[in-house]
Amino acid sequence: MEQFKLIIVEDVPLELKGTEGIVRNDIPEADVIGTADNEASYWRLIKQQQPDLVLLDLGLGGSTTVGVEICRQTKADYPQVKILIFTGEILNEKLWVDVLDAGADGIILKSGELLTRRDVMAVMEGKQLVFNQPILQRIVERFKYAVSGELARQEALINYEIDEYDERFLRHLALGYTKEQITSLHGMPFGVKSLEKRQNELVKKLFPGGESVNATRLVVRAIELHILDIDNLEPDAK
Repeated sequence: MEQFKLIIVEDVPLELKGTEGIVRNDIPEADVIGTADNEASYWRLIKQQQPDLVLLDLGLGGSTTVGVEICRQTKADYPQVKILIFTGEILNEKLWVDVLDAGADGIILKSGELLTRRDVMAVMEGKQLVFNQPILQRIVERFKYAVSGELARQEALINYEIDEYDERFLRHLALGYTKEQITSLHGMPFGVKSLEKRQNELVKKLFPGGESVNATRLVVRAIELHILDIDNLEPDAK
């Protein structure tokens, strides 16, 4: 790996010292041209001398959004600069999504193996979305969960003979739509009476014991059987 210029953004002195030690001992190609402990000092630094890589902590001054905005604005103003997040925000998954949307080249969590030369080399060589082991484990867990849920949903649709209109009907009931509102959905070819009949047929499919249930219980049952994905309840586009 060729020599490259690095700015470290970290507001905790002890953690900054540790990061500088990792860089000095394990990544000799990195030339640390400056460090910043807040947003203002970072912008002064990058305007003085443009780095090849920014090692960016997200929690600056107690705010996590500052790091995300630094990433977004840096990518807008200096698109060639690579940004590797090095953060102790190990539980805030939404923050990871936000910073990836802001253009980060990767995320290294401050747990497990921490920052390695291999990860930095991958970013500098142009690899996109570089992660260390702790975040990779979380990503794989979410992937397995999502795939398992989708397979269970597909099996439920087949096993209970749920067609497109059944799914749309149940999904919009779950979202609080009335039957009158559902009849007005684009491509929904049923009136209120037809939907009431469809609801009764769905009750027979999902409650084979012949019990009488209302729309709320029907929706809950559809979620229990994975016919509806509670994490992806979105209305049809108008």
